[in-house]
Amino acid sequence: MSQRTFSIIKPDAVRKGYTAAILAELEKAGFKIVAIKRISISNAQAEGFYHVHSARPFFGSLTQFMSSGPIFPMVLEKDNAIADLRKLMGATNPANAEEGTIRKKFAGSIEENAIHGSDAEDTAAFEIGYFFAGLELA
Repeated sequence: MSQRTFSIIKPDAVRKGYTAAILAELEKAGFKIVAIKRISISNAQAEGFYHVHSARPFFGSLTQFMSSGPIFPMVLEKDNAIADLRKLMGATNPANAEEGTIRKKFAGSIEENAIHGSDAEDTAAFEIGYFFAGLELA
């Protein structure tokens, strides 16, 4: 059964010119890109997106980082999309990521780790709705 998930190519990867290479990895892994756009977000918008982490010590640096430059939010689709994307991304800390994963190839640190991906269906639904209106997904 086809499933949708949400992902962001983060500012560090965009700055380093890795966007096309990451998109190629996603497509090679069988993901269909349903919607994608290049935007910059404010710190307040980043805070809204990451509100679930607001009590965590890294919240301020995370939201500053995510609003530091252009990002590519996207909606991806394939069978088992959420779990498959998490596996393809690799561990949050690229030092612990498996060879061949996006973070092992393109991430510089646990903070600047190239890509975000939803961790569950309810998270994906919120995250897709945060960045994309219904018409953009038709």
